[in-house]
Amino acid sequence: MPLRLPSRPVLYRRTLIFLVHVALIPLAYLTAFGLRFDFRIPPVEFAHFQTTVWWLLGIRLVVFQAFGLHRGYWKHVGLRDLLDLGLAVTLSSALFAVALPALGLFRGMPRSVFLLDWIVMIFFSGGIRFAARALRESQLARARLDDGRRTFIIGAGEAGEQLLRQALHDPRAGMNVVGFIDDKPETHGRTLHGVPVLGHTGKLKELVHKHDVELLVIAIRGATGAQTRRIVERCRETSVEFKIIPSIDDLLNKRATIGQLRDVAIEDLLGRDPIQLNLEEIKRDLAGKSILVTGGAGSIGSELARQIASYGPAGLVLLERAENALYFTQLEVAKAHPEVEVVPCIGSITNPDRLEDVFQTYRPNYVFHAAAYKHVPMLESNVTEAIWNNVFGTLRVAECAAAHGVEKFVLISTDKAVNPTSVLGATKRIAERIVLELPSLCEAATDFRAVRFGNVLGSDGSVVPLFRRQISAGGPVRVTHPEATRYFMTIPESVQLVLQAAALPEAARRISILDMGQPVRILELAEHLIRLSGLEPYRDIQIAFSGLRPGEKLAEELVACTEDSVATSTEKVRIIERNGADGLALERDLEHLLGVLAGGSREQLIDAICALVPEYVPSPTVEQPVVPASAALPVPVRKAPEPRAPLRPAYAGPSGADELPSSATA
Repeated sequence: MPLRLPSRPVLYRRTLIFLVHVALIPLAYLTAFGLRFDFRIPPVEFAHFQTTVWWLLGIRLVVFQAFGLHRGYWKHVGLRDLLDLGLAVTLSSALFAVALPALGLFRGMPRSVFLLDWIVMIFFSGGIRFAARALRESQLARARLDDGRRTFIIGAGEAGEQLLRQALHDPRAGMNVVGFIDDKPETHGRTLHGVPVLGHTGKLKELVHKHDVELLVIAIRGATGAQTRRIVERCRETSVEFKIIPSIDDLLNKRATIGQLRDVAIEDLLGRDPIQLNLEEIKRDLAGKSILVTGGAGSIGSELARQIASYGPAGLVLLERAENALYFTQLEVAKAHPEVEVVPCIGSITNPDRLEDVFQTYRPNYVFHAAAYKHVPMLESNVTEAIWNNVFGTLRVAECAAAHGVEKFVLISTDKAVNPTSVLGATKRIAERIVLELPSLCEAATDFRAVRFGNVLGSDGSVVPLFRRQISAGGPVRVTHPEATRYFMTIPESVQLVLQAAALPEAARRISILDMGQPVRILELAEHLIRLSGLEPYRDIQIAFSGLRPGEKLAEELVACTEDSVATSTEKVRIIERNGADGLALERDLEHLLGVLAGGSREQLIDAICALVPEYVPSPTVEQPVVPASAALPVPVRKAPEPRAPLRPAYAGPSGADELPSSATA
C-alpha cells in the first residue's frame, strides 16, 4: 500500500505548530529559571540551563508527538485538548527529571525549576491555543454583527448552551445571539459564553423591542406540551419569527443536529414528559433476532422498522402491499443501518401462500403485526374488506407464526377496540381475541401479545394532515364536535412504548396499554394548527362543526368496564387482565363470520361481529356500495372443525386475495 502524504495545507499547519513548540519549550524552561532567581539568573545556573535545555526539548517534542499535540486545530481547542496537553507536559517533565540523574546532569540543579517549568509550559502552550480560538471567535463575532440576525435563545440550559456554541463556531448559522431568556430566576444576570441571561418569558415582548431582536429560538430540551404552548404564545405576541430546536428523538437518533432549527409543530404543543425507556432490555430482546413487520411501509410499520433496526437485529423483513412506499422505506432504513439486512417483501396478509413463502424463507423470530385497515368512516361502508383484512388477515399471520415456531408475535391494536362503536374498533377487538384466546394459538409455543394505543399524530389519514390541507385551502377547518376528545401520541413515542411493551416479560399473552396522557380536544388541536400557520382562528380561518361521523365516539377509552389494568415495571405501560375467555365459542363464531362474509348483507355481517364482540354498539346503517359478483360466490361445503383445530378460511376474499387495496397501519 503506497504511503499517503498529508496535503500541503495540513503539512504547513503541522510544521508551524512544531516550530511554535520548538520555541515555547526553551522559553518556558528559561522563564522557570527566571522565576526561581527573580529574573537575575546566576551564571552557574544559566550554565545548567544551557546544558539541559536540549534534553528537555528532545523529550518534550517526542512526547508531544505521541499525544498528537502537533495535529490539533487550535481554533477549535477545547477541554479535551487541554487535558491531553496537561498529560503530555506532566509525562515529559517526569521523564526529564528521571533522565538528568542518569546523564549525570542533576548535580546542582534547583529542584523548584522542575515544578515551575511544568506550570509555565502548560500556561504558555495552553494560552497560545486558547488565544488562537479567541481570535477566531472574535472574527466570527464581528462577522455575525455584520450578517447574523439578532437572536434570543429561550432556555439557558444545556440545549441553549449547545446551540450558542454552534452559533459561535459556525457562521452559516446566521445568528447573532444577543441574549438568553429563561424563567429560572437564579439564571438572571448571569452570562453564558459572554452572552447575558436578560430575564423571563413574561418580559419577552419588551426585551425583543429593547434589543431589536429578529429571531427567537426555543431551546428547552424535554419541555412539556404545556410549557411549549405558553412559550409559543409569548413568542406570537412579539410578532417576531420563532423557531425550535429538533426533538429529543431526532437528536438521539442523529436525524438532526442542535443547529437545524425548524418551525414549531403540533407535536411540540401536545408533547408530554420524556419517556424513560429500559433501552438495554429492548436491545437484549431484539438484538440478533430475525424480525418481520407486516404493514412495514405504513406510518407505524415504517417507524417500527427504523427503531428496530437501531437495536441490531440479524435481519428485518418488511411485508407490505404498497410497492412505492415499501421501496422508499427499505431505502431509508438500509441507508441508516447498513449493518442490518433489510428485506422488502411485496404481499398481502390475506394471501396464505405468500405468507407461507415469507415465513419459510426468512424464519422470523419475532413478528410485529401492524398491517390493517384503519379509517373509521370508510370501514363503516366497507365492512367486508374490513373483516377480511383486519380479522382473517390477522388470523392467517398468527397461524403462520405459530406453525413456524415464531418466538413472539405482537399485534398492534387500538383504543377503538374498547367498547367499540365502529367496524374498525370491532374488527381490532376480534383480532385481539384471536391472538390471545383462539385455542390452537393458545397451545402454540409462540408468545402472543397485543399493544393498544390511541391516535398517532401525523399518521397516514390522521386528523392533523387533514386540518393542514383545509388550512392551506383557506378553510374552513371541519371539526366533528366541539367537545370531541382523543388521545394523541407521536409516532416515535408510540413505537418506543410498543417495543418496551414487547420486551416486558409480564406482558406475555396479554394486552398492554400505553400511557396516552390527557385527552386533547379536537377543537383546541385545530386552533393550535391555525395559529402555527400564522393565522388567527375564527378571523382568518373559520372552524365549522360537521357532527360525529358513523362509527365515531365523542371520547375514546383505554380500558373496558370488564377489564382491569395492572402496573408493570415500566411506568408508562400497563397490562390488561380479562376474565371470561371462551376459545371454543370464539372458534365457532369465527366460522360463522366466515360463512356470512361470502354473501351476507351488511346487517348479517354486523350481527356476526356482535356475536364476537358483545359490547359492540353499531352505528346507524350506512349505505353499502354494490358488492362485486365475485364476492357473492358460494362458499364450498366444509365440515365443522375439530375442537381446537386452527381455522383455515376457504373464502377467497372480496375480490381475490391479492387484489385488495394497500394495507394501512393500525
